[in-house]
Amino acid sequence: MEFIPQPHDVVVALDIGTTKVCCLAGRKDTHGKLEVIGVGKVESVGVLRGVVSNIEKTVGAIREAVDICERNARMKFRTVHVGIAGQHIKSLQHRGILTRESDHIEINRRDVDRIVNDMFKLVLPPGDKIIHVFPQEFTVDSEQGIIDPIGMCGVRLEANFHIITGQITAINNIYRCIEKAGLKVADLTLEPIASAESTLSEEEKQAGVALVDIGGGTTDITIFHEGIIRHTAVIPFGGNVITADIKEGCTVMQPQAEKLKVKFGSALATEVFDNRIITIPGLKGREHKEISEKNLARIIQARMEEVLDYVLWEIRRSGYERKLIGGIVLTGGGSLMGHSHKLTEFHTGMSCRIGVPVEHLAHGYHESVNSPIYSTAIGLLLRGLQEVESAGAGNTAEAISDGNREPSNVSEEKEASWLDSVFRKTKEWFEAEPDMDFERKK
Repeated sequence: MEFIPQPHDVVVALDIGTTKVCCLAGRKDTHGKLEVIGVGKVESVGVLRGVVSNIEKTVGAIREAVDICERNARMKFRTVHVGIAGQHIKSLQHRGILTRESDHIEINRRDVDRIVNDMFKLVLPPGDKIIHVFPQEFTVDSEQGIIDPIGMCGVRLEANFHIITGQITAINNIYRCIEKAGLKVADLTLEPIASAESTLSEEEKQAGVALVDIGGGTTDITIFHEGIIRHTAVIPFGGNVITADIKEGCTVMQPQAEKLKVKFGSALATEVFDNRIITIPGLKGREHKEISEKNLARIIQARMEEVLDYVLWEIRRSGYERKLIGGIVLTGGGSLMGHSHKLTEFHTGMSCRIGVPVEHLAHGYHESVNSPIYSTAIGLLLRGLQEVESAGAGNTAEAISDGNREPSNVSEEKEASWLDSVFRKTKEWFEAEPDMDFERKK
């Protein structure tokens, strides 16, 4: 099988989690949807609560996942977009001010970039580094609540920022692992932000929503309101603590506890029949062990409620508890637990749905990626593709002069432009919003 080098319009995402290392390769199709062309997923070793704890084991897992994905995509990868999570992630709010020379000259992109870049000079606690800076609202002179100030006139430009920081050692370890696996890091993204990219709609972000990504080692929370990131947090609990509780409570081994959780687990004990018994084989000639499904559900529910208590505490800390019209969206492997959304609704009093990352995928997508466990990886792909597009828009002349590059989808789009316009008009006609008249129930 001959492998071609990674074309410039193909993006590779790498999700280094506590329970799995997952590599996805994708590109935009002619309709602007994400087409996944390669999937590689292996069990993770060497990662503890979202942080690399053993470099050699992590490198081995990364290489294995990338190899599987390369065979699927039939190409060799050079650069990857990587996610970061872990207990060390912190978020803070800060206000920036820029005084301009003249109030006659319009505010341009360079002014906004200057005020954003100033945030990277913030003095942080020793060992911390800024990962992301998100502008929230701008103020021009005394005009508040501006989302995009470009084109306005004013002397004093101010902005509120949501800043996300992480430990330098944890960030460096991720870079080291990827370099040892023979790849380069194109970009580092906070995992809950990537998950939000793939599972939340713009409408939900406007309405106000809390995304809760329950992974193996951590639970990540991102809160949006009026389309802006308002709060991010990482809780050092995930699906692995539920497995540990089952292991202790049912006196079984770790692999058996994991299988019990995945196959028979329910987050709501009231939804389980009283008389159901699960039989598991005994150790080396010993008798079979019988476990009540009701008791299993009670163990899971107790720990899930504890995780949800932390989630509620973070939502209250953000100050947006009463502003989340969209409620909670659950994603990640932990959301696959039976009745997890029902328990979330009962425990928090907010509406809840399970977030599956299929909204941005092209038709006929790979069946295996139709799962909340791929939310982060697909979000990393989407963010990577946005970067490729913005870089491509700035380097059009360079792309034309570079004859050695792989063909991208741009030429295909031009050829299909007439057909696309027909498709778009038909789509708009079908998607025309019905009148939002409220009906009274009889």
